[in-house]
Amino acid sequence: PLPTQGSLLYLDALHATFPQALAPRGTALLSWAPHHPRAPSGWPLPTLYCTPAEAGTLPSRAAALRVQLLFALRERSLRVLETGLAAELHDALATLRAGWHGLAQDLELGKLSPEPGLPEDARGRLQALLSPDASRAAELRAECARGSEGIVRRLWPQLEVVVVGTAHGAERLYCSTLCQADCKGLQFYCPFYWVAGALLGVNLWPEEPTPRFLLCPDWAFCEFLPCPTEEETQTVLLDELWEGREYRLVLTARPGEYRCHTGEVLKVAGFHKQCPIVEPVRRESQALSVRGESIPEDRFCRSLCRTVGLWPGAHLVDYICVESALLGASSGATAPHYEVFVELRGLRDLSEGQRYKLDQCLQEDFPIYKSFRFKGSIGPLRLHLVGTGGFARLREALGSPLPMPRVLREERLLQLVQSSVIS
Repeated sequence: PLPTQGSLLYLDALHATFPQALAPRGTALLSWAPHHPRAPSGWPLPTLYCTPAEAGTLPSRAAALRVQLLFALRERSLRVLETGLAAELHDALATLRAGWHGLAQDLELGKLSPEPGLPEDARGRLQALLSPDASRAAELRAECARGSEGIVRRLWPQLEVVVVGTAHGAERLYCSTLCQADCKGLQFYCPFYWVAGALLGVNLWPEEPTPRFLLCPDWAFCEFLPCPTEEETQTVLLDELWEGREYRLVLTARPGEYRCHTGEVLKVAGFHKQCPIVEPVRRESQALSVRGESIPEDRFCRSLCRTVGLWPGAHLVDYICVESALLGASSGATAPHYEVFVELRGLRDLSEGQRYKLDQCLQEDFPIYKSFRFKGSIGPLRLHLVGTGGFARLREALGSPLPMPRVLREERLLQLVQSSVIS
């Protein structure tokens, strides 16, 4: 559960930066929580939200996001869009691009269209909250007909900020994609820092592009291992941290719970009233290592983004990496290698030369990978294109509101990814 102090700090920071953000019914929630409704603010606060709590608890992720989107579209004077993951907002807006005709009809008639994942009893209860709105439907049709760039500000001209529950790792890709197109001109704000289900810190600086979190000493018991741990093996406490240094996080969330290495690496960015301010750097569990080279997921992502920049017109939507051993015999008889699945916008196909660019960039960025490639103990990387919406379907199949791993280690998930490969 979210400490009341955390909720109050978040709401105070939000109100101080965006004075109209707490207007009644001025917030729309686009977030799938199948077991219970949740919001970044930490309690229901029903007067803030224009989206009914039941909409986010539907058994289907796609149905939940569509229904929440419909209720959000009814309110032209929105001030805040909240979403658990930037990927959820991305998928909801993809639903808008593909199905705005149907959404406009639902608005005009004040009815919810039958669809998979929307039980009839829930549809009846939610439909009772709707009423016909022909003028808003006409406005939706007019704006969507103009294209998707900047569509969020055009549909909700008073919108001030997008609040995201997580903006670390590959979720930053979605924040970047949204800022460049659908959400152009909007500020993204990630208020909380969660690790292993425990709240550790709050972001008091909504206008800063890179999230920084104030660690609050009484929310969980945290210890820190200085990086690299080979130099120092003893953990240190909050008052022993050094600015500019990286630490591995050791967490005991509540009294009586196990003390554990979380795999999180933090960088101390400064101090606020003697409490450290941290920036999440990476998760050590997310790494590629077919020969012990251990390439961190965050650094792999940087190499991948650099490669995509070499492909004219391409923009990276999402990706997943797999070590070839997971594919078994289907990976062929070559040396162990990386299999990379990417979804691109703006480019339909890649030449063999373009595909090789990623392997080349990895060799430039990681000398140990280059050494293994030169010796032949790691085979050439294989790159596969995933069709539009392939990763959205994977998130639906995962059945979890948590961020999706980008270094894949489960065979059943790999099969779902492979089903969307187009080349």
